[in-house]
Amino acid sequence: MTNVLALDLGTLTGWALRTPDGAIVSGTVSFKPGRFEGGGMRFLRFRRWLEEVAADGLECVYFEEVRRHVGVDAAHAYGGFLAHLTAWCEAREIPYQGVPVGTIKKHATSKGNAPKEAVMDAMRARGYAPRDDNEADALALMCWAVDTQLPDDERREVRA
Repeated sequence: MTNVLALDLGTLTGWALRTPDGAIVSGTVSFKPGRFEGGGMRFLRFRRWLEEVAADGLECVYFEEVRRHVGVDAAHAYGGFLAHLTAWCEAREIPYQGVPVGTIKKHATSKGNAPKEAVMDAMRARGYAPRDDNEADALALMCWAVDTQLPDDERREVRA
């Protein structure tokens, strides 16, 4: 089975991982800078986290492609995570693809501008238990990837 990682990039990154046995596990990880850390430390921790997640090998990475941010800080953080993710994937020859937010929401809820709670409800209806909207977004992206990007014989979901 294809080993896939889906990411909702940000200081609080949502993630969903499809393991080689087809199980899907998910969660969130915080890259908030510590009190005595420089601004680049969040990205170094992000890269270290990617290495841990990829220990069993990754075959592709999908990320939520955000075109508009409410604040400047969020836009800068997203750009930094995106730059590090794509460089990391390029160095390891792992294919990656950005998926527009509206595409993910439409697949999950049938509405491209659905609110966060609707995405969380859609993931609960599929049997997942997202703790927050970041995890729900990563799970919704994973569902999109499994349903639309993987070969037919790999389109089953196994919940962990």
